[in-house]
Amino acid sequence: MIRFDCLGSLLLMGSLAALGVGCTDEETVDQPTPDPLLPLPSGYPMPQIPADNPLTADKVELGRRLFYDKRLSGNETYSCATCHEQAKAFTDGRATALGSTDEVHPRGSMSIVNVGYYSVLTWGNPLVSKLEDQALLPMFGENPVELGLAGKEEELLSRLAAQSIYTDLFPKAFPDEANAISLDTITKAIAAFQRVIVSYRSPFDRYTYEGDKEAMSVSALRGKDLFFGERLECFHCHGTFNFSDSVTYEGKKITEKMFHNTGLYNIGGTGAYPPGNGGVYEITGIPEDMGRFRAPSLRNIALTAPYMHDGSIATLDEVLDHYSAGGRTIADGEFAGVGSENPFKSELINGFELTADERADVIAFLESLTDDALLTDPRFSDPWAE
Repeated sequence: MIRFDCLGSLLLMGSLAALGVGCTDEETVDQPTPDPLLPLPSGYPMPQIPADNPLTADKVELGRRLFYDKRLSGNETYSCATCHEQAKAFTDGRATALGSTDEVHPRGSMSIVNVGYYSVLTWGNPLVSKLEDQALLPMFGENPVELGLAGKEEELLSRLAAQSIYTDLFPKAFPDEANAISLDTITKAIAAFQRVIVSYRSPFDRYTYEGDKEAMSVSALRGKDLFFGERLECFHCHGTFNFSDSVTYEGKKITEKMFHNTGLYNIGGTGAYPPGNGGVYEITGIPEDMGRFRAPSLRNIALTAPYMHDGSIATLDEVLDHYSAGGRTIADGEFAGVGSENPFKSELINGFELTADERADVIAFLESLTDDALLTDPRFSDPWAE
């Protein structure tokens, strides 16, 4: 059993080896290995690339085709991009996701920007850490249904094999595979495309990595100091270059998998979260894991509303209300409770006070994390629309 919390401490009651969980306070970031598919600025780390799935231009292009192809849903109405729109920083703007069969999900679609840097890939499952494996969940998962391909693997392969563009692209991307069109090559190609969707051109990045001291406003710089200060303590869960604490990259020796309860709910004062939203608790069954979710990256956060795992907070201003109160109070209804009193809440969610000007500064800083170039970059756009 494992208890995950925002301080990075882990209460060990069993083997950590299976999960690869570890903690570290500081670690040197190696300079990235130059790669034309990932033209990162100096000082920005290189994502880890699996030895059995190296990046190639042909594989990334195949993955881009598959990512936008509605043939990858059971009823051919949805693609990966349906829930991950480039213009919305690869989210969908919905509070909670909607599957290809119109099933409403309990959680929102996470942004896949910089997903290659995550050490854990879902809102609340510490066991999913490899993109190639994660791709199988939306494709074949049945609770809830996303792409709805369960029982239709052979039909999927036949659909793709009937397209001349795929009979050309798959052998190019996987020249050593006797059977180039397979579930294995599909997930590897999609994962390769996802790994190159990297955000590194925001005003914050230009200021930090390119030395452009005019890139951030004076207000945003004040907000940066508040964000990384001990009064607000935002950086404990949203630190690192990726503004999330569950990160990994090339050369990283220790990998953290972090999940946090922020006092979003406290139903009836019991610490409970709504059904289907228990977070890590749904995997471990440990009461203390109730309501623990992965901290998403804050990169492009101004574009990814609504917020929290279930989209229950509409604006960044309201997010600050939640954290400044040390947890959300829901006065009435089936989810009523005082979140600040949740017995499983992270030790770092204690509340704070902000003046109106300071609040504006923090929001200005968060807005400085928007990478406008990402939203229209043709490398990540829909090839079927070209």
